[in-house]
Amino acid sequence: MSESVEQLAEHPDCLNCGVELQGQYCSNCGQRSSSRLISLWELIRDAFGDLFEIDSRLWRTIFPLLIRPGWLTRDYLEGRRARYMPPFRMYLVLSVLFFVVAFFNPREDLSLLFEPEPEPTAEETQELDEARAEAMEKLEELAEDGVISSEQLDEAIDEAIKVSNGQKDVKFTVVDGEFAGDEVNFEIDPDSGECTFYGHDKLPDWLQRRLTKERLQRTCERIGADDGKTLLELVLDNIPVALIVLLPFMALVLKGLYPLSRRYFVEHLLFFVHFHSFFFLMLILEIMYSRIGGLINLPEAMIVLVLVAASFYVPVYLYKAMRHVYGQGHFFTLTKYIVMLFAYFIGTTFTMLGALLFALVSV
Repeated sequence: MSESVEQLAEHPDCLNCGVELQGQYCSNCGQRSSSRLISLWELIRDAFGDLFEIDSRLWRTIFPLLIRPGWLTRDYLEGRRARYMPPFRMYLVLSVLFFVVAFFNPREDLSLLFEPEPEPTAEETQELDEARAEAMEKLEELAEDGVISSEQLDEAIDEAIKVSNGQKDVKFTVVDGEFAGDEVNFEIDPDSGECTFYGHDKLPDWLQRRLTKERLQRTCERIGADDGKTLLELVLDNIPVALIVLLPFMALVLKGLYPLSRRYFVEHLLFFVHFHSFFFLMLILEIMYSRIGGLINLPEAMIVLVLVAASFYVPVYLYKAMRHVYGQGHFFTLTKYIVMLFAYFIGTTFTMLGALLFALVSV
């Protein structure tokens, strides 16, 4: 074994691509010339090196992405690329990280590590029933009086929602989707789990042929079996694909807004890959800040203020990125920016409806 290692160490060519070595690193593929056995520490450093090295491509990419709108796109288009993470890799990493941060629930996903919640006692059950009845009575009194302020109504609804799980004769809408201006609703009785739907005859013909009444009834029964939990999970699973579909649509819009820019479609696509990466990064930071703020008991007003400021920063970032990358004045950029926001609304609506449709046929 030691002899073979020594032979490898004396080999004049790169062990990865076969090019003759001129130094410590291969001039063709970049692999290090050392042939000694890899240690456990090297494997860990290769896996997390970019995370802990201050001067790594990860941090050289994240900071400009966060605070310098359009900077990464402009640098990439001008040929300064090696110092940054590849755009699509960054997009995939941040999108996966966002969905992990946003939807990972340790008590659900790692339920084996937690003891189950104790069953409520008879006294607790009785108190819950009394609270339900009191909340419903309050709603009825407010409705009968005919004088209901928005604050009173919100308070009553919040109270009812908190205590109405399992209440008899109460139905709630699980899905409310709009197709060509008409509604298709699924309603579940929380007590019996019975699911009913309506609005099938108002769907477009092409959709009626695919979502038949029999298929919708089966879907409705499956949704009712777990109060829509499976449907919600399927919708969340489809959102990453929907966002990827949104990218080329927005790139086409951008190409139409800048017909004289002489930029290729893929260059406009790159702009939105970077912007969506920034958007995922902002959502990750907002979620983490909100959760950490709750753990260390920060004032709620401070948490809300920071989240609102961060939310306003996103549209400002998009405007400044358009200015930096395409270099037009405020008037033309603002006009195209408004069109862009409208296109975002249309594109997001249709892609989210698509995610909902695929979830419905997959239940």
